[in-house]
Amino acid sequence: MGEVHNALFSIGPLEVTRPVVTMWVIIAVLGLVSFLATRRLKDVPGPLQNVAEFAVDKLRGLFGDDLHREELNRYLPVLGTYFLFILFSNYSGLLPGAGKLFDVPTASLSVTAGLGVSSLLICLYAGFRKKGAWGFVKSFLAPLPLFILMLPLNLIEQIVRPVSLAMRLYGNIFGEETAMEQMGHVLPVGLPVIMQVLSLLFGAIQAIVFTKLLAAYLGEATEDHEE
Repeated sequence: MGEVHNALFSIGPLEVTRPVVTMWVIIAVLGLVSFLATRRLKDVPGPLQNVAEFAVDKLRGLFGDDLHREELNRYLPVLGTYFLFILFSNYSGLLPGAGKLFDVPTASLSVTAGLGVSSLLICLYAGFRKKGAWGFVKSFLAPLPLFILMLPLNLIEQIVRPVSLAMRLYGNIFGEETAMEQMGHVLPVGLPVIMQVLSLLFGAIQAIVFTKLLAAYLGEATEDHEE
């Protein structure tokens, strides 16, 4: 298993690789399930609506300590989308054909880099929306008496955050996929089953870590200056 992926086809100058196609499929499936679960909401929910409401309640509880109520209501759909996409991307490695017919999106640095950059843009937007133009600028200058020293550090921090998010997710999932492949060659009976069970827990943990950190960054970006 390697990080270099041959392009399946191109859209203009953009090459489309197997991780990207797998990512599109996961997005389409999640979008379809979300549509079916919410198109006809009922007071007495059916099975699919029940699952959707259960997921929303659990996600609200997961991020409730990181954001104020108003901001949690606003950004819960974003955080939930990240969580579900990363979770099911991680779990796609458990499906037959993983690494041969298709590749795990989160085991590709290009995909996790996109997640990291988009998370940075969301945090910047959230801070600008909450604090306004001048308040947004002041957040990079604080504390004001030391703004000459703090401005470069605050800017570096903003750059490091998406890089760390992307590298952490990529490194853990790529390492897990590589380890499972090698162990499957060494001991093809028994051990792969144990590894797959552990992968269920590991994949969920990585999704939680990424989105909890993103929620914490959003909480910091939308924090009132007085706080």
